[in-house]
Amino acid sequence: MPVYAAAVFLSAFLLFQVQPIIARQILPWFGGTAAVWAICMVFFQFGLLGGYAYADWMARRVAPRKQALIHGALLLLSLAFLPLAPNPAFKPAGADDPGAAIVLLLLVSIGLPYFLLSATSPLAQVWFARRFPQAQVYRLFALSNTASLLALVSYPFVIEPWVSSRVQSLAWSTGYAFFALFCIAAARMATPASPLSVDGPHPGGLHEGWQSGQPAGEQYALWLGLSALGTVMLLAVTNHMTQNIASIPFLWLLPLTLYLLTFILSFEGRGWYRRKVFVLPFLVAMPAMAWALQTHGALLPVTQAVPLYAATLFVACMFFHGELAGLKPAAARLTRFYFMISLGGAIGGLFVGLLAPRIFPTYYEFPLAIVVAGLVAAYLVRRLPKPVLLAAFVSIGASAYYGHAYLEMLNENTRIMARSFFGALRVTEKDAGDVDSRVRRLIHGVIMHGEQYLDPALLAEPTSYYARTSGIARALAAFEGAPRRIGVIGLGAGTLAAYGREGDVVRFYEIDPHVIDIAQREFTYIRDSAARIEFALGDARLSLERDAPQALDVLAVDAFSSDAIPVHLITREALQVYLRHIKPGGVVAFHVTNRYLRLAPVVKLLADAEGWEARVVEDDGEKLGSSSDWVLVTKNKALFEDPHLKSVLTAIETPPGLPVWTDDFNNLFRVLK
Repeated sequence: MPVYAAAVFLSAFLLFQVQPIIARQILPWFGGTAAVWAICMVFFQFGLLGGYAYADWMARRVAPRKQALIHGALLLLSLAFLPLAPNPAFKPAGADDPGAAIVLLLLVSIGLPYFLLSATSPLAQVWFARRFPQAQVYRLFALSNTASLLALVSYPFVIEPWVSSRVQSLAWSTGYAFFALFCIAAARMATPASPLSVDGPHPGGLHEGWQSGQPAGEQYALWLGLSALGTVMLLAVTNHMTQNIASIPFLWLLPLTLYLLTFILSFEGRGWYRRKVFVLPFLVAMPAMAWALQTHGALLPVTQAVPLYAATLFVACMFFHGELAGLKPAAARLTRFYFMISLGGAIGGLFVGLLAPRIFPTYYEFPLAIVVAGLVAAYLVRRLPKPVLLAAFVSIGASAYYGHAYLEMLNENTRIMARSFFGALRVTEKDAGDVDSRVRRLIHGVIMHGEQYLDPALLAEPTSYYARTSGIARALAAFEGAPRRIGVIGLGAGTLAAYGREGDVVRFYEIDPHVIDIAQREFTYIRDSAARIEFALGDARLSLERDAPQALDVLAVDAFSSDAIPVHLITREALQVYLRHIKPGGVVAFHVTNRYLRLAPVVKLLADAEGWEARVVEDDGEKLGSSSDWVLVTKNKALFEDPHLKSVLTAIETPPGLPVWTDDFNNLFRVLK
């Protein structure tokens, strides 16, 4: 028994450890956007689907002794993929949608080991059921989910803060080698063994009239649908929480933890799920989610919104997975059952991760999923007493009402909505309030990426984080006289173009083509600038690595105004790339405004490591400005004596023990406010 438990535990643990390890390594290559994680999740779901399909074929079509030979040979072959490391040849050279490139990179780097890890849990359960016919085989599924949860939680709290990426890869590769040995041993132990039973009482007993023999079409549909709904709800809640409530680092961890926990409780075997206990809370949770959606974070502070979504997601996934567990078949059908669960998860992930961003202008999939979940619940409880069915239809109606209100709210004062791999954008226009003008804003999630007052007298005035009292404005003013070369990482509304003078060159590095189109079409900063404007489309760091030295007077690194930062733009290697493009006496200005992270000390340590000076400008914003923090990094100490800067510069204190961030080692937990 310990051999089977070890094989299942290690397979699940390594399966969920490899996801953050490999995704973290390739994240800088594709812009550091959250969409990279979404594409990785879709790949991993389809890898899981392939593994489960292989396990189902092996269990039904291949003799036990041949199973051990085939699986053992593939495991030995997969060792050729070690040690774990992405191939740098796949770094993107242009600005095309990188979805396909990410999938290909993952396939080449980790494809076969991930496939075999995915297949192990269902295959090992089949081998275990042959070896121990009277044992509760679904306990191994609960063990698998427990290992997945442990891997998921341990990575950001135990592994990432203390272990470099290279050591993570080597440790994972060593663990995989041990897993291969346990798995081969488990396969050999199962040969000779008892045949699997296809008879016996239905394990769940939730759906009267269904037998434990060959599953019916309705049963297949529910396996597929309940699994897909769980995944859709997981991803939709995660997207909404991180994009529209607060981009708190690691907020993606909470929904996935709850999702896995409901799997563990549902399949553990002790009857944690009871329909009569969960059905009414589920019917309340769906409209509660929809109601919270239409507030869009405006009425609910983060301290209320996050617990509400966490609680409702837990109830929803407990309902989906509890009903799913109630449909589990006898041991002979378990690989088909797991295959359908995996297929449903893959379909749900494909819909939210790849399809929805291409067919919806913003996050419409969330309210749609809530209503569909209510319809499925109504179908499942159709044989319960009429008050329960009535409650289900009331829940559907309330969800639809609040979902419609959410869509109306998104369209209110909105001129444009656009969505791509890099996120959802909106351009809004409304009265400015204390200023006698209308104001147009570019918004990504709940983060404003620039605004412009439409009053002709204010049209050319820089606003928000770039107002004339901001750190970047003062740094630009310190370079008077000769024409300036200015680089800007992150375009936004193009506000910094307003500082361009005759003879200046302003070069914007922007990863999202939608942003360039919107900045030129909806705002006038770029077309009215006296400077020559250039665009470099693609990830800024990769573009700067390829560019010849630009001899910049000022480089504004403005990718940190959102609370979820692209870490690869604030490491020692990144700063070395920036400094190659700076003139002697020039300055790199980091925009580090953030509600949750203290990024100024991070930049200070980077500057110290390269022998440069760093100071911060903290600005409360004037009438047209917003509160902002800019860290200025330069070797030119005389710059800090300039009258535009001297009176507003502040020294930066660094907490003891904070390491210099590098591509190989960095951690956001150490700089949480």
